[in-house]
Parts: sequence; C-alpha cells; structure tokens
Amino acid sequence: MSIWGLGSELDRVPEHRRNSEWVHQLWQQENARLLKVTEAGEFYSCEEGRRLRLPKPFVAFDPQRHYLLGLVADVPVFTVLSLPEGETSSLRTVGHQLEERERDLATAAVALVNWHRQGSFCPVCGGTTRVVNGGFGRVCEKCGEQLFPRTDPAVIVAILDARDRLLLARQSTWPKGRASILAGFVEVGESLEQAVHREMLEEADVELTDLRYWGSQPWPMPRSLMVGFTARTEADRVSVDGEELVEGRFWSREEVRAAVAEGSLVLPMSSSIASRMVAAWLDGELA
Repeated sequence: MSIWGLGSELDRVPEHRRNSEWVHQLWQQENARLLKVTEAGEFYSCEEGRRLRLPKPFVAFDPQRHYLLGLVADVPVFTVLSLPEGETSSLRTVGHQLEERERDLATAAVALVNWHRQGSFCPVCGGTTRVVNGGFGRVCEKCGEQLFPRTDPAVIVAILDARDRLLLARQSTWPKGRASILAGFVEVGESLEQAVHREMLEEADVELTDLRYWGSQPWPMPRSLMVGFTARTEADRVSVDGEELVEGRFWSREEVRAAVAEGSLVLPMSSSIASRMVAAWLDGELA
C-alpha cells in the first residue's frame, strides 16, 4: 500500500515544549542540522539525490528565519528559506529515492517554508506577524491572532469500470502522451467522499460506486495532502470538458503496458501517490 502508511521517525515536538530558549539551545547543539529550501520549493541533495544535504548551522540563530522541523533520533533538524546555491532537487524528481526519514524532513520543510513565505501579514487585520513556537506558528503583532501551518486537502481517485479498466486523463497543460488518474481539491464544507463524487462528475461525467479509502501522501506543492480513493463506475466511457482535461478514457492493463513500452503513454512520476496507485492496479493489487 502507501509508503506513507507507517509512523514517522520525525518527532515534530509538541507545542508546549517549543519555547524560544529551548529551540535556541537545540540550534547550538553540535549535532544540529539545517535543510535549506529555495523559493521554488527545492532542496539540496547529494549522492545522486539519494540523501539530503544537511550541514551543521554556522550562522547565528534567527527565530524569524530558522524553523525547527523536529528531532530525528535526538538530532535537531531546522529548515530555512535559502537563495539558490547550486544544483537543487525537488520531491517530484527525487522523492522516491530518499530514505523515509529524509522524505519526511523534505516534505515538512518545503511545506513549512511555503507557508511562512505567505504568512507575513495577518488575514484578520493586515498587521505584521512574527514567528513563534520554533516555526510552527505565527502571531499578529497588532491584533494577537494566532496562525498555524495549513494543509489543503485534495482527493485523487483510481476509477475502475466493469471490465476492471482504469480511467486515465490528460490535463491541457501536460505534454501529449502524459496521463494520470483524476484529482481535485476539497471545497469548503465538503467531506472527502463528497469531493470525490463532485470532482469526478465535473471532470469526467462519471458516477461512482464502491468508494474506498486507499492511502494518503503529503504533497507540499505548495502544501497539499493527497487523499487517495478507489471507486467503481458503470460507465464505459467518459466526457471531459476540453479545457482542464483534454483527453480521457478507460485503459486495460495490456493497453497501458504496450503504450508505455512504445513511448506513447507517460505515467505519473514515481514519487507520487498516483504512480503507486497505478502500479498497484497493474499488479492486480488495487483493493
């Protein structure tokens, strides 16, 4: 199932322990490490992307710039928004190569930096905010509003027809040949299940049955949580809008394997939950 199904080795540290003095002491520890993230949400890795570059901090601690991700085996790991300093990597390209603990660190770092980049001003009164709790919160200096990192839920669905074929579609912004299963953001006031039914009806004009949760994946692009479902439909063809989606149809396993082999079909990148769901279907294990 999902590689995100196990508990994390990253101790994110409860809020009541994240006082400024304690966080500063962690920064000064000999084993402290710093993960730099660019505005593009990329980080630095080594060994062909298989390890994160986690140097020791060599600058003075700035609580407004240096955010504590947590502890990994008692090693404090911080993150900071950094200017590009050389070749960078993204979760899209190397996420599947990282070790589990490093994938958790990279995902949390990118999401946290993205949130802080957009959090300088209070959404209630427009006042300036300052960082608190070692980076896991901001407080408005004018009205006192407390802000916490957000996660935007999205649903992604593997839809199978009566012949066990998988629905794949291509977005208008994707190159020809690239296709994936369907996804969409949850709207205000919706349950995850309601979002699945609405999005699939809007995007492909298919009604669903036998909806089941499959797994989830944090996807900080910029700060989403992809929630995966499987579903069945009685439909044998789809209708896309021609704007957001320009192609869509049901594929058999034999068709997918043949098209991938000849290069006419490009499946989702292996670091994504979409890739794992498609792979599970190809192996007959999408339950």
